[in-house]
Amino acid sequence: MTNIAGRLREAFRGDHRVDADELIARLDAVRRFLAAVDGLLPDAELVPAHTLVERAGTRLALSRDHTVVALAGATGSGKSSLFNALARLELSPVGVRRPTTGVTHACVWGPLEGANRLLDWTGVLPRHRFVRESALDADDESALHGLILLDLPDFDSVQRSHRLEVDRLLGLVDQVVWVVDPQKYADRVVHDNYLREFHRHRDVTLVVLNQADRLPPAELPRVMDDLRRLLDTDGLTGVPLLATTAIDPAGMVGLRDALERTVAERQASLRRLAGDVDTVVVGLDALVGSARPAGGPDDGAVAGLNRALADAAGVPAVSEAVERAYRHRAGATTGWPVVRGWRRLRPDPLRRLHLPGPAGADADPAESLVAATSVPDPTVAQRSALGLAIRAVADRAAGDLPAAWPTAVTSAARSRLDDMPDALDRAIAGTDLGLDRQPVWWRVVGAVQWLVTLAAAVGLGWLVLGYALRILGLPALDNPMVGQVPLPTLLLLGGLLAGLLVATLTRPVVRWAARRARARARQRLTVRVAEVGEEYVLAPVRIVLASYAQARDALRDAARR
Repeated sequence: MTNIAGRLREAFRGDHRVDADELIARLDAVRRFLAAVDGLLPDAELVPAHTLVERAGTRLALSRDHTVVALAGATGSGKSSLFNALARLELSPVGVRRPTTGVTHACVWGPLEGANRLLDWTGVLPRHRFVRESALDADDESALHGLILLDLPDFDSVQRSHRLEVDRLLGLVDQVVWVVDPQKYADRVVHDNYLREFHRHRDVTLVVLNQADRLPPAELPRVMDDLRRLLDTDGLTGVPLLATTAIDPAGMVGLRDALERTVAERQASLRRLAGDVDTVVVGLDALVGSARPAGGPDDGAVAGLNRALADAAGVPAVSEAVERAYRHRAGATTGWPVVRGWRRLRPDPLRRLHLPGPAGADADPAESLVAATSVPDPTVAQRSALGLAIRAVADRAAGDLPAAWPTAVTSAARSRLDDMPDALDRAIAGTDLGLDRQPVWWRVVGAVQWLVTLAAAVGLGWLVLGYALRILGLPALDNPMVGQVPLPTLLLLGGLLAGLLVATLTRPVVRWAARRARARARQRLTVRVAEVGEEYVLAPVRIVLASYAQARDALRDAARR
């Protein structure tokens, strides 16, 4: 891509022909470039490309059988005299008062009707349109049929409206004939402001030294050589240079022959547009360059972004709540039934965050209707860390891109920053934390606890009943002995001790399982949070990088000739 300027530097001349289909393909490539960078690059940088696409589309839709040639020059250069001499009619006013030409005049060789659409587009008023068609001419003017010759106002006029009109028309015409005179042929204005700007339109540029009759015959070659040197300095090497004089028909032969060749080739409009494409492509090259970006940000930047998102989303707090909730729910299922009710009075750690509570019959039906969690808002430090992580993603993704693109990448990375808190909250609320189902071993331990508690209750009831009978003087119950211990006492003490033993043995297992649940929940939360980062940060960045690649390819296609 960096050799675009080099590939376009040498313009073709002579018998070089511009293929219309190839030109249309290049214009389509410019359109693809504009579509790829729409909304990403500054509009001011894209004005020439938009103008080209609009003007080229209009010009190609109009008549290709007509060639619009403009006579452009400074005050006193004799443009109007040349215009009248070529038309062989007095059409444009000539005089000593400056500026003489205040409006654009047009002369059409052939029927005016076929050229009216082009003249409407260029803005030449109907009263300044003339037809060079006469029955007396026979075939004398047939070689110029299809020519639309414009006599432009002076580009150095003291009236600003004249200069603006010249600049507007120079962007529309197919070919420009620059008219200079022996007195001002080296004027800096014509070279710096105009001729030099047309170095990419050498195919459709012609320079004439008018009023050559005012020079002594010995001086004319020297002036022509000096003018050729100036044109070469302007980048117009190879542009035809002719000497003309409007007062002598012989002095118009070279210019007339050149115009006849231009009309016969029917290539001026295509060559002009091709030169416009060249100019625009070289101007856009600085916006694209030759960098080949990666498919997205590097892994280190993405990992940093995911860590910052996890912190901002409250993943550490939620995963810690998962561990505490696991222990709370496990204790409510595997603990001693006598104290389970006391545990149920304590709030579930996940419910306090408006996250899914315990599954089962005691689950709150309203949990699924909660629109937002109560996870603590990110701190100022966490928000700053997230902003820095997003900036790091953008900087690393755009590190090799031209200067116009890093801003677009950064803007894309931050484009959905305001929506991210809600998205993170939804991601946290929608994550399966792995506590929806009770483990089987909870039920087994819970059943054991109920069994030993029942045994203790039977023993206690047996003993209480025995004491009551003795107090009432009724016959005592028969107390079977197990060894030296009565069975009711054994049931009571054994049940209590067994319950404590089961709770003691279960407690480290619960702590270990809670830590595992915390790790699993943290992993799941991190994955969901990373999905938010992918959607809200990384995907927009990748879209910009893809747009850059499309723009680069489109510009490369537009540069091919």
